[in-house]
Amino acid sequence: MCIRCSWAETSSLMMKYHDEQWGVPVHDEQKHFEFLLLETMQAGLSWSIILKKREAFRSRFDGFDYARIAQYDSNTIEELCQDAGIIRNRRKITAAVNNAKRFITVQQEYGSFDAYIWGFTQGLIIDSSAQHISDIPASNQLSMGISRDMKRRGFSFIGPTVIYAHLQAIGVILDHVTSCFRYHELKQQYADWIIQKETLQTAWDSH
Repeated sequence: MCIRCSWAETSSLMMKYHDEQWGVPVHDEQKHFEFLLLETMQAGLSWSIILKKREAFRSRFDGFDYARIAQYDSNTIEELCQDAGIIRNRRKITAAVNNAKRFITVQQEYGSFDAYIWGFTQGLIIDSSAQHISDIPASNQLSMGISRDMKRRGFSFIGPTVIYAHLQAIGVILDHVTSCFRYHELKQQYADWIIQKETLQTAWDSH
């Protein structure tokens, strides 16, 4: 019997995302920005809504090409605000354009966004060893620290909850419950990079 995190059992789309993408370490710049954009769009909504609109987002936002998105002008933003295929929230759309610009600035400083975001854990994956969904928080000290730093850098719509969800998605935090088959697969695949959460609670403080 295949046991997976209960939140993924709601639809075939959620199961596919859970089984193939969620929690897999990301080191590709465009994929980093894709998840960042989608997580900001999710704020206040369910992830299932975002997944259903994911390909529409991909189409409307130039394949998540942050360099092109950074150049969007007010006319493009207005067009996106009228597009029923995506989330028509002007603040979120404006934030996506702003964050593309900030994303590029971080790349210029660190060499890549990947080096920046993984630098908070020295490139290591935090195993939360959550036994139940209820054991998984909406945010933690790490996401609060990263959120503060990103806001200082001018990113918007980047609160601790959004950042925590982002860290889960890109594999910085392994939050599959311990009974889930993906927990065991990922833990085995990335064994050399995984540490327990207790040993890295203040890693962001020295970043």
